[in-house]
Amino acid sequence: MVKGTHQAIDDVRNETVKIFINGEFHDRREAKISVFDSGYLVGDGVWEAFRVHQGKLIFIDQHLDRLWQSAKVIGIDIPFSKEELINNVHRTLKINGMKNDVHVRAMLTRGIKKTPSQDPRLTVSGPNLVIIAEFKAAAEESKTQGISLFTSTIRRGAPDYLDPRLNCHSKLHEVQALIQAIEAGADEALMLDVNGFVATCNATNFFMVKGGEVWTSTGEYCMNGITRGNVIKVCSRNGIRCFQKNFSLFDVYGADEAFVTGTFGGLTPVVKIDGKSIGNGACGPVTTNLRKLYEGLVAEQLK
Repeated sequence: MVKGTHQAIDDVRNETVKIFINGEFHDRREAKISVFDSGYLVGDGVWEAFRVHQGKLIFIDQHLDRLWQSAKVIGIDIPFSKEELINNVHRTLKINGMKNDVHVRAMLTRGIKKTPSQDPRLTVSGPNLVIIAEFKAAAEESKTQGISLFTSTIRRGAPDYLDPRLNCHSKLHEVQALIQAIEAGADEALMLDVNGFVATCNATNFFMVKGGEVWTSTGEYCMNGITRGNVIKVCSRNGIRCFQKNFSLFDVYGADEAFVTGTFGGLTPVVKIDGKSIGNGACGPVTTNLRKLYEGLVAEQLK
């Protein structure tokens, strides 16, 4: 089992799930898309992932707003409404008998190309929509034991060439960062921005705690995380001092606590960075409290 923020309990039901592709359902083993798809050829597409509990799509409005914004940024005209997408997600959940501990990924690419090329004018179909829903309950190991990070040499880029807030299919630089972390014996990668300040992780957002204060990056060079925003929200609601600011590894190594946030894992404690223990090397009290507050926000979605 791979340890990290996406560590899930193996579920044999996923071997027979049906996948939604452009209005039709296919057995997992038969779910295919053309090798001329723009997402496969040049990473030209956007996606969203969200959780399902008690049949409810958690924070779905925020996720769809981000999807529509991302599609607009790269010039994909989505040929269906948000309501239609939600309906297709529910169709996918129903055909697979899914209600709890479900992870859904919706992927939208520009479409099929006439020939392998970057040029969007050579697209000969409308956008392709794929919805993959899986039974995914988070494993407790990462939440209870925490994870380790390694600071990658791969930097988070500036918004003038690939905005880090864009949830697109082009994730190669994040994959490179993660490979470095794995080779260094860590679970995931910590990434700096172009100025050397702490930005984010390869697949999650980073927070540290110092003297009871919660710090996270300015947001200029990090993913536009839904969970990140909701943690900032619960801090504001509950009088917890939370700052979006520049800080360096000097600050991180001296942190009392650290944690990362993401749609799948929620809040996951970080116990070691670059071989250095953070705090007492365990999940700290501020992280524990914020996790409970965040879970309370999730519970509000179920009412």
